[in-house]
Amino acid sequence: MGMTITEKILAAHTGVESVKPGELVQARIDLALANDITLPLAIGPFREAAGKRVFDPEKVVVVLDHFNPAKDIQSAEMIAEAKRFAREAGLAHLYDIGDMGIEHVLLPEKGLVLPGQLIIGADSHTCTYGALAAFSTGVGSTDFAAAMLTGECWFKVPETVRFELVGEPGPWVGGKDLILHIIGAIGVDGALYKAMEFSGAGVHALSMADRFTVTNMAIEAGAKNGIFPFDDLTRAFVEERSSKNYVVYAPDADADYVETRRIDLAQLEPLVALPFSPENVRPVAEVKGMRLDQVVIGSCTNGRIEDLRVAASILKGRKVAQGVRLIVIPGTPAIMLDAIAEGIVPAIIRAGGAVSTPTCGPCLGGHMGILARGERAVSTTNRNFVGRMGHPESEVLLASPAVAAASAVAGCLADPRDL
Repeated sequence: MGMTITEKILAAHTGVESVKPGELVQARIDLALANDITLPLAIGPFREAAGKRVFDPEKVVVVLDHFNPAKDIQSAEMIAEAKRFAREAGLAHLYDIGDMGIEHVLLPEKGLVLPGQLIIGADSHTCTYGALAAFSTGVGSTDFAAAMLTGECWFKVPETVRFELVGEPGPWVGGKDLILHIIGAIGVDGALYKAMEFSGAGVHALSMADRFTVTNMAIEAGAKNGIFPFDDLTRAFVEERSSKNYVVYAPDADADYVETRRIDLAQLEPLVALPFSPENVRPVAEVKGMRLDQVVIGSCTNGRIEDLRVAASILKGRKVAQGVRLIVIPGTPAIMLDAIAEGIVPAIIRAGGAVSTPTCGPCLGGHMGILARGERAVSTTNRNFVGRMGHPESEVLLASPAVAAASAVAGCLADPRDL
């Protein structure tokens, strides 16, 4: 029996010819990532294990993105602790203000993520890197501490669900609509501890930004990881940013999939996930008109330049509705510079929006857009649980940049096709 992409990567990093779903393996890691929240939690276990040096200072990455710029004394202390550890450990990749972006946008941009790699991160949305044909997944801070020390991590080999994509998406439909469609169909535990492998001719109709969005939210379906096949688009993205060698893994023709689902991209339409779950998905056309207080465009899900271009194409020449706060957060400083050069930032500001320095900020209810009691937001982020963006009695609706921008203009949940 052949292997899937995920199984091949795990086998190669375990040093065996093949692996099967359900097996426990101890695998070598290529990159380990933590941030200003999760690294401080890992420092204690690392030192308790008599850790003094990390396994490779080039392969442990720290991005200070969640509460940075610090919003209060507590977050400032966490950031300071993370920086002290990174300096003491001699880490080559510490990203702070000025060079700091949202981690899952920043690492691919920096060329740190390569196809065929095995990457762990002390953040659940580390699964984003599967867009580049890598195996990547989130781990707890204790497992991260052990990985910093040993350069290895244990895994149970996941079963794989194949999503066969056909057709091309229509106007105002993108990766966010695809992943919301999938989560709405299978539920937040529909791929529990499984790999989500995307295949089919429809893959080539998705931009890299679309693919990053899809794999980013694989965790919202309960998946261990999401992964796309390597193609010319992957190659162009990687080789523009890195000159390092990498290994490409493709699924075998006789690979075993626990399930195959076929999705026609041409049949998708703009979608929204209503409170309080990413699986509570509805077509925007059916629920438009809901009152709004805030719109957020950004995050590791939809903070790339392509996302900002879509939003700006709707905002140009229009105004944000009175009573609505529009907050736009580019994913990295480089994206911010591109957005300025392309006139995106001026268009947002002229429309009545605010543009933030790169930060996770409101996505996790951190800062830069906290909701008050009774307020409702449309957001391009990845979770809309109770209290996710602020008060427990606030609400978050998840949608694409197109839906978010259209809603900011309309002053209520809106379908971009209506504009």
